[in-house]
Amino acid sequence: MADFGKHTHGPNFGRRVAGCPRCDELEAGAEPVRWTRGWQREQETRNDAIRQHAHEKHFAPGGPHARRECGPVCTFGDW
Repeated sequence: MADFGKHTHGPNFGRRVAGCPRCDELEAGAEPVRWTRGWQREQETRNDAIRQHAHEKHFAPGGPHARRECGPVCTFGDW
């Protein structure tokens, strides 16, 4: 996989630029960068941790739920 710092120009939407080392590699048959879904899994994990923290904070002893600040019917987390 290519190093992201090799291009000597800005985004060019797939067009090769003469004299750019990475463009020369691609022209010679090097594999283009393939993005994985890893960043999405990381984001989902981070979001799950945030949701869990908010849940624990809301339902903690002495928290908003215990103080009945959520109204007659608690809808916390129904988003």
